[in-house]
Amino acid sequence: MDWDKLRIFHAVADAGSLTHAGDTLHLSQSAVSRQIRALEEVLNVTLFHRHARGLILTEQGELLFDATKAMIKRLDAATARIRDSEEEVFGELRVTTTIGFGSLWLAPRLARLYENYPDLRIDLMLEERVLDLPMREADVAIRMKEPSQADLIRKRLMSVHMRLYATQAYLAQHGAPDSLGALVNHRLICQNPRSTQVGASSNLVKELLANDVPPLLTVNNYYGVLQAVIHGLGIGVLPDYLSRDFPQLVQVLEEVESVEVPVFLAYPEELRHSKRIAAFRDFVQGEISVYRKGK
Repeated sequence: MDWDKLRIFHAVADAGSLTHAGDTLHLSQSAVSRQIRALEEVLNVTLFHRHARGLILTEQGELLFDATKAMIKRLDAATARIRDSEEEVFGELRVTTTIGFGSLWLAPRLARLYENYPDLRIDLMLEERVLDLPMREADVAIRMKEPSQADLIRKRLMSVHMRLYATQAYLAQHGAPDSLGALVNHRLICQNPRSTQVGASSNLVKELLANDVPPLLTVNNYYGVLQAVIHGLGIGVLPDYLSRDFPQLVQVLEEVESVEVPVFLAYPEELRHSKRIAAFRDFVQGEISVYRKGK
């Protein structure tokens, strides 16, 4: 099948418009239209429903678009590997991790990575959804559980526990609880147990809520929980990796903690020799080593 026709089809499907695709490809609308008609004739199918407001993929068009997306991702991976020189680290690196870890631990440390590799471009994708690394939705991931895909290289970085924290100022004003039952006298701040999060955190929150804690503030990510805690709204359920970077946090009820949460770095096998991946992996491991020494 003619790659040029597939490339043009992908651009049209992505843009939803012959005109916009033509602008991207630097081709006239008529030239793009001819290539699409030719591809439809080769396949003997209709790829687009044509409407006044744009183009919509048919069922057959959706199947072909899924295939071209996978092809584009594979080509991007090959291009990245080719461009990684033996001595230089440059280009885009797409990193995915959770909102809490990415915004509160990783992002504040990236300045040191850029000091060593100023030509590196990080695309930091923070979301609780697990992106598909083999399909190149991201290049490298830091995940709060061991990845399940067999074709990934993985490295265990550290372990995390969820614990209860408040500020010294809050405890001075409201007192520190001496038992789980005493939490009824405090506002508990936590992620909603129904929101996407690691199971250990959700289970701990459910255990705490079983004590009939009446005042409650739930947030859908740890950044929000942290902000509420450091502004004195109550006692929050937070990951223990925050305790060094936010010294105003004081752990309460030290016997209360979640089970261990393993933190893994993972990337596709095909990027094993990527200089960008190696630079990022070494940077993260170095930062965690410094973090552990400072605990």
